[in-house]
Amino acid sequence: MTYQVHLTLQSKNEKTGKIPVSTTEAQTCPAACPFNNANEGGCYAESGPLKMHWMKVSDRQRGDTWPVFLGKISNLQADTLWRHNQAGDLPGRNDQLDATACMELTQANEGKRGFTYTHYDVLHNKRNRMVVMQMNRSGFTVNLSANNMAHADQLADLDAGPVATVLPIEQTSNTTTPAGRKVVVCPATIRDDVSCASCQLCQRQRDFIIGFPAHGTSKKKASAIAAA
Repeated sequence: MTYQVHLTLQSKNEKTGKIPVSTTEAQTCPAACPFNNANEGGCYAESGPLKMHWMKVSDRQRGDTWPVFLGKISNLQADTLWRHNQAGDLPGRNDQLDATACMELTQANEGKRGFTYTHYDVLHNKRNRMVVMQMNRSGFTVNLSANNMAHADQLADLDAGPVATVLPIEQTSNTTTPAGRKVVVCPATIRDDVSCASCQLCQRQRDFIIGFPAHGTSKKKASAIAAA
């Protein structure tokens, strides 16, 4: 199975900073994600210029095939910080991660500092969980995306990788989960002088959770899910 991916070598997004970022076809987004349009909606990538770019990648009018994309990642300079998927998810279909493609990505990232987020179900799907765990242990940081703080506790209990969660719009200060885990609000969402390029917390293996206050044009929908 192949996947269409676009790599921007220098992002123009101020919150990301001038690092390489990729965009993967929307067909990789799992049904387990409550933010996609097939469910409640609220995905930040479903609006504005990013949506238009994402649609072109998904329609295969823009971007590269999976092997070409992997070659570009392999050719990044050593120690390059880069973000996989400003939109889209890890390679997979029908809520099942493509283990072979995921490990190809991990190998291409060797010597670099790639990171991403996934909404694939790792709580109930042991195979997905093992794939993500192996990617994290092999040097590619995959953040488990939680829908709310209770869900974040469940994902953190798996010890398969670092956890990030959506927060209600109004939650702009650090807090704790129901189980008492520390939640650090993404600094780039609350400070103009911080970006992914300077922060780099999401690229690190860590024991605390990163929280993202709901944002984008559908932030009210996302905030409702986060508050559930």
